[in-house]
Amino acid sequence: MAELINKRIGKPHFQSLRARETRLAWSLISPTALIVFGLVVFPAIFSIWISFHDIRLHNLNDVFHAPFVGWENYSKVLQDFAFKFQGWQSWGAAVTSIVYSFTATLLTLIVGLIAALILNQPFKGRGLARAIFLIPYVAPIVSVAFVWRWILDPRASGVLNDVLIQIGAIDLPKAYLATRGLALLLIIIFEAWRYFPFAMLMILARLQAVDNTLYEAADVDGANTWSKFWYITLPELQYVLGAIFLLRLMWTFNKFDDIFLLTGGGFGTKVLPVLTYEFSFRLFDFGRGAAAAMILLAILIIFMLIYVSTVMKNVEEA
Repeated sequence: MAELINKRIGKPHFQSLRARETRLAWSLISPTALIVFGLVVFPAIFSIWISFHDIRLHNLNDVFHAPFVGWENYSKVLQDFAFKFQGWQSWGAAVTSIVYSFTATLLTLIVGLIAALILNQPFKGRGLARAIFLIPYVAPIVSVAFVWRWILDPRASGVLNDVLIQIGAIDLPKAYLATRGLALLLIIIFEAWRYFPFAMLMILARLQAVDNTLYEAADVDGANTWSKFWYITLPELQYVLGAIFLLRLMWTFNKFDDIFLLTGGGFGTKVLPVLTYEFSFRLFDFGRGAAAAMILLAILIIFMLIYVSTVMKNVEEA
C-alpha cells in the first residue's frame, strides 16, 4: 500500500507530508507539555533536589549553591518528635495519618454505600434527594469548614454547646476541637460527611447496572433483604468498593486543607501534610519540609501501585 502511494504522489512528497504532520503534532502538544513540565515535572524534580540540601531563609536567594547534606533531612524528619510514635498520648504524625486516613476512608465508604442503597430505591423526590446529598461534596471547603467551626465553637454561643446546655446534657460549654482524641474523631466524621457523596455516586452507578433478574430469582427462593444484600449486592459491588477505597485512601492521606482549617493540626490531629507545611513555612526549614513531602510521596506511590493493580485486575476479570 505504501509503495502504491509513493508511486502516485511521489516518495519525497509523501515524506514531506509526514514531516509536516509531525511538526504540526509537536506544535499542538508543545504548549500543554510546557505547562505540565513547568507546573508538575520541574517542581517534583526540584523538590527531590531540595530534600538533599540544607535550604533555609539565610540562603533562600541562592538555593542552587546550598550545601549538600545527603540523607540528613530525612533522618531529621524520621527522628522528629512530631513525626514518630511517642506513646498513646502522642501518636505522632505518621501514626495519626494512618489512623485518620484508613478510618475516614472506611467511614466514607460505609456512609456512601448506605446513601446509595437508599437512593437506589424508587420514591417521590428521589432526584431532589440526590441533589441534596451532593451538597457537602460540591460546597467550597472553606465555607463548610467554618460552618463546622461555628457549630463546634467552644463558647456558650456555639450551636452544639447551646443545644446541649438548653436540654441539660452539659453544664458548661466544651471545646470539642481542642480536646485530644475527640478532635481527631470529629475530623474523621467531617471527612466522611464531606466526601461520602463521591462514594455514593460511584456505588449508585454500579447498583443501577446490576441485573434485576438476580433479585427476582432470590425472591423466588425466599431470600430476605439481608440475604440479597450479602449474596448479590455486595459481590456485585466488591470491585467498585475496592477501587473507591484505595482512591479515597490516597486522597485522604494527602489531605491538608480539611484539618488545617478545623484544628490547624493541633490537639492530636497533626498529619504528614500539616507537618510538611510546618517544617517549610513555620520553621522555614525547606530541606526538611521537602524530605517530609518525599516520604509522603513514597507512601502515596505504594497506595497508587495497589490501586492500579486492583483496577487492572478488575479489567482483566471483566
